[in-house]
Amino acid sequence: MKYHFKIHRDTDGLWAECVELDGCHTQAETEKELYKNMKEVLDLYLDEPDESIRIAPLPKIKLKSKNIAEIEVNPKIAFSLYMKHLRNKHNFTQQQLADMLGMKNIYSYQRLEKKSNPSLDMLARVKKIYPEFNFNKLFE
Repeated sequence: MKYHFKIHRDTDGLWAECVELDGCHTQAETEKELYKNMKEVLDLYLDEPDESIRIAPLPKIKLKSKNIAEIEVNPKIAFSLYMKHLRNKHNFTQQQLADMLGMKNIYSYQRLEKKSNPSLDMLARVKKIYPEFNFNKLFE
């Protein structure tokens, strides 16, 4: 999953703003430092606190421009964000999904939506619930 940052140059150095995420921006003195900062700010922005009810939008299809950089999301964060979007799209509660996935309680499901590293077995169960689940979305 990759988001897009528009890079700007000014007299103080470089700064970048995420096209898809309002308020997600960073700055640096060098290009190398800017790319590191874009990755860090993107992961921090998307790794929402447990009490947050806001779900960040998914990235847009590839944007091509000379001053647009594609920044990859940490795969664990990408998976949890994608799961939240699918759950909302299907109007499921966390408890319903915990039951459908054969989990002992809601807290097990909540861990799945919070920066998790699911097993292949869990991914297969998720795919049965969400046939449209596209693994490529996590890495494109």
